[in-house]
Amino acid sequence: KKQDMSAESRPSTLQLAKEQGGKLWQAAQQRSIWVPTIFVFLWQATPAADSAMFYFTTNELGFSAEFLGRVRVVTSLASLAGIALYNFKLKEVPLRKMFFWTALSGTLLGLTQLLLVTGMNRELGIDDHLFALGDSLVLTVLGQLAFMPVLVLAAKICPEGLEATLFAGLMSVFNAGGVTSGFLGSALTEALGVDASNFDNLALLVTICNLSSLLPLPFLFLLNDIDDSEK
Repeated sequence: KKQDMSAESRPSTLQLAKEQGGKLWQAAQQRSIWVPTIFVFLWQATPAADSAMFYFTTNELGFSAEFLGRVRVVTSLASLAGIALYNFKLKEVPLRKMFFWTALSGTLLGLTQLLLVTGMNRELGIDDHLFALGDSLVLTVLGQLAFMPVLVLAAKICPEGLEATLFAGLMSVFNAGGVTSGFLGSALTEALGVDASNFDNLALLVTICNLSSLLPLPFLFLLNDIDDSEK
């Protein structure tokens, strides 16, 4: 009988879900949560030229699947290097400052892809394969440095008792931004007439996509409360 009474006193799964949902809704209405969430989406939603660059490297430059696999291995190691660099050297840097400099440096370094697109790297005596490998390595490290502050931001704004739920929700928003980025990149690629065999406007596409990475910077003020709370 005691076991039956204790079982009846336990809240049901539905009750727990309702309670958690109510807490989540209350948290989402707090400015300290929904404002940084908007920034996370904007940060990730700028258009990208990844698909067009993939077709360019395979169809125009003739990169083999084996070489692209090696690039994948190098970028995986570069991601680990980016995480280590952030943890040991940059984790104390304020979030706004980190977002600003990673966006700025990412844009400038991303524009180096124009050397590969225009063939200027060969005029400088740098082989396409070597340039692509080095460029991917540097941009991956920088990309990881730009991603780590997003994780820190998500962890900072999660209220007690909702850490897992809200963190998962914020990562969903981040992924939604990535989907939006892919959609905008595809639309821009089509608008410029870039496809698997026509790369006439690829340089313009790469330029627009890289410069668009600066668009979220005016919204850094949305993170004022987060950085102020660290002081």
